[in-house]
Amino acid sequence: MAFPQVEVFEDYRAAAGADFDAVIVLGDFDAELPADFADFIEQAQQFDQRVGKQALLVTCDVAGGRLITAPTGPLTRDYADVRTIADAAAAAAKIAVQAGVKKPLLVTFGIPSEGRYGQAEAVAYWGLCQALYEPLEAREFHGEETIEPLAKVGVIGALDEQWLQAVEAGKRVARDLAGTEPERMAPPRFAEYCQQAFAHSPVKVTIIDDIQQLQHEYPLLMAVGRASLGVERHWPCVIRLEYKAPAAEQTLMFAGKGIVYDTGGADLKVGGHMAGMSRDKGGAAGVAGFLKTVAEMRPETVNVIAELGVVRNSIGAEAFVSDEIITGHSGVRVRIGNTDAEGRLVLADLLSHLRVEAGKYPRPQLFSVATLTGHAALAKGPYTAFVPNGPAVSQGTASRLLEAGEVYGDPGEISWSRREDYDFVRPRTKSDDVLSSNNGPSATTKRGHQFPMAFLAIAAGLDGHGNDSEHPLPYVHVDIAGSGVEGGDWQHGKPTATPVACFSGCYLHR
Repeated sequence: MAFPQVEVFEDYRAAAGADFDAVIVLGDFDAELPADFADFIEQAQQFDQRVGKQALLVTCDVAGGRLITAPTGPLTRDYADVRTIADAAAAAAKIAVQAGVKKPLLVTFGIPSEGRYGQAEAVAYWGLCQALYEPLEAREFHGEETIEPLAKVGVIGALDEQWLQAVEAGKRVARDLAGTEPERMAPPRFAEYCQQAFAHSPVKVTIIDDIQQLQHEYPLLMAVGRASLGVERHWPCVIRLEYKAPAAEQTLMFAGKGIVYDTGGADLKVGGHMAGMSRDKGGAAGVAGFLKTVAEMRPETVNVIAELGVVRNSIGAEAFVSDEIITGHSGVRVRIGNTDAEGRLVLADLLSHLRVEAGKYPRPQLFSVATLTGHAALAKGPYTAFVPNGPAVSQGTASRLLEAGEVYGDPGEISWSRREDYDFVRPRTKSDDVLSSNNGPSATTKRGHQFPMAFLAIAAGLDGHGNDSEHPLPYVHVDIAGSGVEGGDWQHGKPTATPVACFSGCYLHR
């Protein structure tokens, strides 16, 4: 798995003897100039007023004779955040590759000391890697070295090389799984990628692909996958990833939505809305990416257990339809309101399995991660939506994720679960226990990304583990529909690898 490896230096002078062929300098050039390069930049500005205003390459007496200036603009404004530094690094990286640079040195300057910029240098490196990432299909066709030419990146700062590369390795896994086209990443091949990604690592991979077992243990998931059974290469599976810490003090348990292609099923997506639905596996991809970082970091006190539901929501004579009543793993009877609200069915069975075993582990915390609703993208824009239950609010679970996202360049916002959400999915007859959804788009439905969390709590049996129960279980639903791809372009946007950095920063960074 090739990506630009990182080498850390205490300061610029310590890197002077290394074999870098360009220097990238990023910061607010209007506030000050970096001391080691001030003379060069002032001379360049006499000839080109764009220097310090936009990302540019100038020639001067530095490594490789090439200095790339990448301005961030002001970083002290109320609304500024660390992503500006990632953006500057990304702009510089593109210029570096166009100029034939192979080994750049990345230097930041003038970064405010306040908490939100505490990981600025790390975020700059990850921003550079994000900009240079090429899709798995392209790398397999052209070759890794041909299409991703940077072999090494130097970074100045008090940083841990293992940490930087562990997070980037996780991000690479998440991007590959989320962004790859639906045949290359059909369920069996998604599983095969995971097996390869975790080979010779402390993460145990178990593939559940026996159809009878799935029908018995994951009935809601299998309803979604029912129309795919006519095509063997599209058969669904559940991928279980387990990391057992040597001295576990807490346990993170994840359900990941891995809809490798979402036609909408019988409630077919029409009007051009099907394009890009190969990215509907971004939740499972993000969870697998986080486990890759776990595998690299090998935390001493944190267990991580994940179940990924990898399914194709196909259309055909066997497709499940609205009005069906399906009993999930939890024993809860679910009335189907819309077959295009399929991801929550998959998650409900996964969460129910995790709920059952949660008591075996110390301090369990449950999460569902999914590109679930257009409403989350509409309400939150490019930010992840965290929807916590009562115990997660009481224990500050979502708040810690929120804080970590701000520092590590993977931000989100909290949405609250309310009584209206539970009322929305209440049963209308004694024939069922919960309604999966209404029959309209989530983006035009009031509280369209909050009420699915209420459904998940009920359908997975988690509503019996609130603050008023004997065994409260903190649970946060993580909707990445708006944050999963750059620019909100599901067909062509580059996967962002969210929420790998957020969870890694919250639970793994020492």
